This record gives sequence, structure tokens and C-alpha cells, in this order.
Amino acid sequence: MVVSRRKFLGLGAGGAAAVAGLSGCGSRSSLGAADELSMWCWTGSVNDSLIATAEKGIPGATKKLAMTRIGGDYKTKVLTSLAGKSLVPDIIGINDDVATYFPNADQFHDLRELGAGKVESEYLPWKWKLGITPENKMMAFPMDTGPTALFYRRDVFEKAGLPTEPADVAAAAPDWNRYIELGKKLKQAVPGSVITDNITSVFDYALSQLPKRWMTKDGQYIGADEHIKNAWDLAIRVVKEGLSANAQGGSTDANAVITNGRLVAFMGAVWWAQLGPKNAAPKTKGNWRVTAAPGGPGNRGGSFLAITKYCKDPEAAMAFITWLESSKNQAQSFLDPVLFPSTPASYTDPRLTAPDPFFGGQRIVDVFAESAKKYPGAYFSPYDTIIRTPIAAELVNVEIGSKSSDQAWKDAQHQVDRELTRVGAI
Repeated sequence: MVVSRRKFLGLGAGGAAAVAGLSGCGSRSSLGAADELSMWCWTGSVNDSLIATAEKGIPGATKKLAMTRIGGDYKTKVLTSLAGKSLVPDIIGINDDVATYFPNADQFHDLRELGAGKVESEYLPWKWKLGITPENKMMAFPMDTGPTALFYRRDVFEKAGLPTEPADVAAAAPDWNRYIELGKKLKQAVPGSVITDNITSVFDYALSQLPKRWMTKDGQYIGADEHIKNAWDLAIRVVKEGLSANAQGGSTDANAVITNGRLVAFMGAVWWAQLGPKNAAPKTKGNWRVTAAPGGPGNRGGSFLAITKYCKDPEAAMAFITWLESSKNQAQSFLDPVLFPSTPASYTDPRLTAPDPFFGGQRIVDVFAESAKKYPGAYFSPYDTIIRTPIAAELVNVEIGSKSSDQAWKDAQHQVDRELTRVGAI
């Protein structure tokens, strides 16, 4: 890694500006030296060995990479840099909130003008579309995805007299209603068992399966419509049945319910395998399995790469991106840092299809590959975070007993209306 990039974060804003000023860069708008492409990402967003290769020289280009892993509030730092139009990196990583960058689309290259269309057929169609603005500009290039599935404890299911093999469990819980009934049987047979950590998990994962979300492409708010209310009612039903641990995200209880064995089934994205049972309950190795999610395929998570208008060599940047996100290299990135590919050709790569000992030797990639390929896709708007925040907060109010469902729903919609009006979205 280039030493000046490694020091960048420790220098602070003033120190970074000083380093850039001494770098000999011809324009203060672009970050880094003339013979390198600067890139910002967050920790765990790329494969280190692939980045190390590019730092020596980008394959297919005459530049090398200068990679900086930004800590803290990554998005705020990127948007601040774009707003200042100074010291902007050539390439930036963007998380699954890609649509929040669409209002800044004029500060990014249209990747199709750089030849991205030549490789479009290699990527999941719904993932490809997520990086395209409503004005039909391809602002972001696909990286990983977050397909969802049902994780469950085979040993606990066996103890409860329930089906234990993945195909049988999927058949027993093809939809959320049947999943709740299965959860009630688990709780009766093994007291204390739950099928979700908290109310917002149910809501978010139910939402992740839908072909529409909060807004339409033409800017109409639909977050009070039936599809959202159904997801809301579903989440509240799970709580009322006593099947939620009420372990809110970010709390110490969130991992504890996995460690202590209460969470015996969970509708989760592929990354939950690592963050959940492998991290919080390593002694349960061999007891977990994965199968198709109740309610159908969904997606939560996944990231993108974009080339800013300040890029010193857009063609070299595009060469780097298409190399890094090739099916071969996405397969490598699944091993470390566990990024599920957006390239279907990766799904048969031996590095992905190897049996996973933690899941009893199951080839879990097969389950997530089917979910990724069958996910219907949905429109993500620049205002999704603004909308979800009060919705989630009011769901928590219901779970902790401070509000009724009707009052919380009414308050959530009022807050959403106020926030969207404030930012001029409605």
C-alpha cells in the first residue's frame, strides 16, 4: 500500500490537504499523484490481496492504485468531499444506499460511456439496474450482493420434532404465516426459543422480498400503502406471538441471543453467517443449516464502485473496476471478506461450492445463489433512509410496549411526511 495513503486518515482533514498539496497533483480537485488512481472504501469492502496487486500496477492500465480505507461515518466523508469539489478520490466505493448519491450524479462519470455495457451480461440484471439513476445514467458498477435465506439450528429442530433437512424445512415454511406457526411449535417444545432478534429485523427482511419499497421512480411516496402496512403488521404479529427476543440492533443482547441459544432460526442475508453464528456462537459449529427463506428470495446489502468526474484517468479506472469485479475475482472476494458475488458465473467456482463445516458440510452457496438469481429487484430512492428511520423507531416503540400499533403507525407516517416535506421530496 502507498505509504502516503496509509497515513491519510491519521493526518486529519488539514494534514491530508497538506499532503495532497505537496503531491505534485496538477489539480486540487483530484486526490493523489499523477501516476496513481486514488480510491476510497471502508474496511471489509474489498479483498486485500487483489488490492495489493493493483497497488503494484492495475492490470490492463498504466496506473497503480492508492487505496484508503475510511473509518467512521464513511458516507458523510465522501459527500463532504464531493460538496467541496476538492481532494476528491478518483474511485469511490458506495454501499447499498447507492440511491442517496443520485442527487450528486453530475459529479460522476456515466460508466456506459466508458464501456461498462460490454460486460453487462455477466452481472445480475437487478443489481446492474440499481446503479442507474432515474435519468438513465449508470453512476455505479456492481460489486457484491446480500441475498437472503433462512438460517436454522438443525439440532433444536430435531429436538422439537420438526423437519431437519433444508428441503424439508423450506417445504414446512414456504411463507411467513407457516414460518410463524413453525416458530410457535419450536417455542412450545423448547421454551425460550425465538425466530428473530427484534421487530425491525422481521420488517426489514419482509421488505427485502418485495418488488417495490418506499417511493416510485417518479417521486411518489408509497410508504403508507398496503405492501408496507402488511410488512408492519407481520413484524408486530411475530412480537405478539412471543417469537422475538427484543434484542435491538447495536445492543449487547443482539449477539447474546445467538450465544445463549435462544435464536434458533433467523431470516438473514448471506453476511449474517459470519456476523451471527460464526462470530457469536462458534461452539454451535455443525448445528446450523440454511434453506430457502419463507416468503421468497430477498436481498439486503451489497455495494458498488463509482468513478468521479475528477478522475485523472477514467479509462484506467474502468479497467480496474472491471478487473476487480470480474467473476473470478468476485469469487476470491467471497472467501475474504465474505462478499457474495453479483456475477452468476462465480456461483459454480470451486472456491464457493466447497462444503462449509460450520453448516454441517452443506453447500450454502447453492441456497444463496438461487436467492440472488430469483430476487425480483425493487427501486431504491434517495430518501429511503429518511423514510425508514421513523418507521423503525416506531416499530421499536411497539415492541417495548410504549405505543399501540395503530398509534405508532400514525406517528411514523406523520414523521415521514414532515421529513420528506423538509427535504423537498414531496
